[in-house]
Amino acid sequence: MKSQTSLRPISSHLVSLLLGVMLTFGGLRVLTSQAEPAPDVLPPDSLAQIPLSTTDPESFVAKAVARTGPAVVQIDTEKVVTRRVDPFADDPFFGQFFGNQFQPQPQERRIAGQGSGFIVDQSGIILTNAHVVSDADKVTVILKDGRSFQGKVQGTDEVTDLAVVKIDPQGEDLPVAPLGDSSQVQVGDWAIAVGNPVGLDNTVTLGIISTLNRSSAQVGIPDKRIDFIQTDAAINPGNSGGPLLNAQGEVIGINTAIRADAMGIGFAIPIDKAKSIQNTLAAGQKVAHPYIGVQMINLTPEIAQQNNQDPNSPFLVPEVEGVLVVRVIPNTPAQQAGLRLGDVIVKVNDQPIKDGSQLQSVVENTGINQNINLTLVRGEQTMQLNVRTAQLGS
Repeated sequence: MKSQTSLRPISSHLVSLLLGVMLTFGGLRVLTSQAEPAPDVLPPDSLAQIPLSTTDPESFVAKAVARTGPAVVQIDTEKVVTRRVDPFADDPFFGQFFGNQFQPQPQERRIAGQGSGFIVDQSGIILTNAHVVSDADKVTVILKDGRSFQGKVQGTDEVTDLAVVKIDPQGEDLPVAPLGDSSQVQVGDWAIAVGNPVGLDNTVTLGIISTLNRSSAQVGIPDKRIDFIQTDAAINPGNSGGPLLNAQGEVIGINTAIRADAMGIGFAIPIDKAKSIQNTLAAGQKVAHPYIGVQMINLTPEIAQQNNQDPNSPFLVPEVEGVLVVRVIPNTPAQQAGLRLGDVIVKVNDQPIKDGSQLQSVVENTGINQNINLTLVRGEQTMQLNVRTAQLGS
């Protein structure tokens, strides 16, 4: 829908994530590093990688947009919300005498939204964000050339914020966006965002790839399970679902979120993630998301010592490195396996673990109904538990 994602600030010490549900631990932490001094002259080899030439009458941006722009679509949505209104809600005196003779009247309200998407197949398959089309009663897809089609939401996945919309081309040719390889993207690469921000269709902005693998937990979107591409290409409400292109005009990401409290920080879902679940969504099937159901924070001996020396701490924690369980969600595999508040997970499948994202990755890659062996410290005891993964939302 046409909305700006608001991201919340985080603590610089605690990193928590809910496996599957991904409960929040905060927002983005600012990191600094010492930069290398820039050379006075660019090495000859680097000049060949600069796509824009002073002798080229057409910029690489124009070429990239010409290649993919026609496949970028505007997605208009409409949702009907019905509620019943009590005619005597503001007049209790008359309601006392006549309320039983008059029933609350249904009242409809139509909510319009707008986003972006792009065509990935001649059959009319369109990729976009789940939040653009979720719960929409009507979806209209408008191409750059002015053609308009009624769209059908084939499938949505709230965890990755991805969706597939289908239109019927009725024998007409459709422009198709070429998909790139997001695993080959590097920090510093050109990034071109295309979409319909704030209702201004066919808008193009240019920037670079600022960083890679920015987890949804770090970004401050706790209910997602994504490692974002971060870019400084301008992304605005209405850009959601539109493509992020490389210098060759290939789609490397799907524009999704911005920081409301900063400029020049936007986030895109890597296109490889969309490729991996596109067919599942197009078939109307549910995407598999294994989870175990805990909330935790990263723990070091130093943090544990600070906690244990605080007389107001709710409990003492082992002074080891690992991930501290701060909540076990009821009726989840973690609870069934016997995990407890205050447990520190130090190994997963016999591999040392220092960060909650490591456990998240293991769970994601293990699959549904599979066992994971956890080595944990509980008080002064070291013990092992087997946790069987389950489908998130089942």
